[in-house]
Amino acid sequence: MNRDELHEKLTRVFREVFGQPMLVIHDDMSAADVRNWDSLNHVTMIYAAEKKFGIKFSTREVQNLKNVGELVSLIDQKIP
Repeated sequence: MNRDELHEKLTRVFREVFGQPMLVIHDDMSAADVRNWDSLNHVTMIYAAEKKFGIKFSTREVQNLKNVGELVSLIDQKIP
């Protein structure tokens, strides 16, 4: 799966979790850029991404994420 396909799938996750059907994600985006991205929705988004891509993140991996680009790279590394 290429990075554009990853972004497309992850965009669907973000739109559903944050209830924003027109949300467009980009690599530099962080929680401060998205309405309703609080700690509870963060956990929900991580879980939804794990389900969507069939992967699992460690607590350490999630804690170290700084933006969407890092999340995309991490997903890319974990996809079989």
